[in-house]
Amino acid sequence: MSGYLDIIFLLVLVVIVFSKLKSVLGTGGEDAKVIMMSKEQFEKVYNEMKNNVKAEKVDDKDLSELSAVDRELTKIPNFNKSMFIKGAQKAFELILTSFSKGDSKTLSGLVNKELLSKFDTVIDERKEQGITSETDLIGFVETEVESVKFTDDNKVNVVVKFVSEQVNLLKNADGDVIEGDENYVQTISDIWTFEKSLNPKTNNWMLCSTRKC
Repeated sequence: MSGYLDIIFLLVLVVIVFSKLKSVLGTGGEDAKVIMMSKEQFEKVYNEMKNNVKAEKVDDKDLSELSAVDRELTKIPNFNKSMFIKGAQKAFELILTSFSKGDSKTLSGLVNKELLSKFDTVIDERKEQGITSETDLIGFVETEVESVKFTDDNKVNVVVKFVSEQVNLLKNADGDVIEGDENYVQTISDIWTFEKSLNPKTNNWMLCSTRKC
């Protein structure tokens, strides 16, 4: 009988892991792999994940206690807010760094075509003028979902406010600083909108707009 229970527990674990992977920003479940582990390792991982899932279910029960935004977030299939926030922060840092370096290839996998075109315009202008950019993201002061919108073309937009500390510099062709101060840490507020199709075959979030606030 215990052998059957082990199989059931293993299946439950695989389903949980698969679900976790699909809820991470910009990460699909296609890369999920079954990893062999000892019975002791399995029990430890299973119990930890089981407790996490129980905690999430408790939060989902009391919808009346959630904010209007959080209630809308529960309508997104396989969505986990805390994991989304972590993923959004990673995306913010990667996009910020890639834009500063003029790395259009990396940006193309993180932002939609319209926004990529705008980024490329700025990148090309800087190259023509011999201007280089340096950005150092010190950390996040605040990251919060501002609003959620479901569109008529079966997509969902999640608007996120980032308040971060950064050091930003622009240098000319001679390496002289023409904008910014390497000793000055700025506190910057950004509003970014991430978009994702609600098609179950698509799980990638793409940045579709940015603005300062």
